[in-house]
Formats: sequence, C-alpha cells, structure tokens
Amino acid sequence: MSRIELADEVGDDFDRILEHLAQYQVENSMHRIQEIIEALNVLEHNPLIGRPVNNDKRELVIGRGSHGYMALYRYIAEIDTIFVLAVRSQREAGYTIPAS
Repeated sequence: MSRIELADEVGDDFDRILEHLAQYQVENSMHRIQEIIEALNVLEHNPLIGRPVNNDKRELVIGRGSHGYMALYRYIAEIDTIFVLAVRSQREAGYTIPAS
C-alpha cells in the first residue's frame, strides 16, 4: 500500500473550496471535503489511476459537474509515495501551486 502525503498548500485548497461553498450556501460542505479525501485514499491501492499530465504528474478526477474536483499528484514508485500537490474544482482554471 502506497503512502500519501499532502502538500501544505492542499490545506489552503480545502479552505478555498469551503469558502466558495459557504458563499453559495451549499449544504453539507464538509461532506464534499470528505468525498475528496476518500477519493484521494483510493490512491493508496491504485497510485497510477490518475491520468498522466506533464512533468511526471498525474491528475485524479473526483466526482463530476458542480460536485467535481481535480487532484494533482506525483507518484514516486521508488519510495512508494504519492505526493498530493493541489486540489481544485473542475470548473477552476489551473492549479495554485508553488514553482518546483
């Protein structure tokens, strides 16, 4: 089973998502965050499930439509670790991640 590590910025991503949901008075906003976390946990057993994107990164599609999110991550097989770099709504353009 692979290990999952969240970048510090993922906490900021969750805060941004929660603020957006609160702005639109979405019920059960914490449930949305829980759904994202549950989807990320799937990576423990299937680290290559996400679609490949540039620079050895992958993207996990979580949910769909107004409930849809994307997680950007990198899997390093040599240490069997998944580094989740960012999470965003499917409707957002791009990720907010620091330069690496």
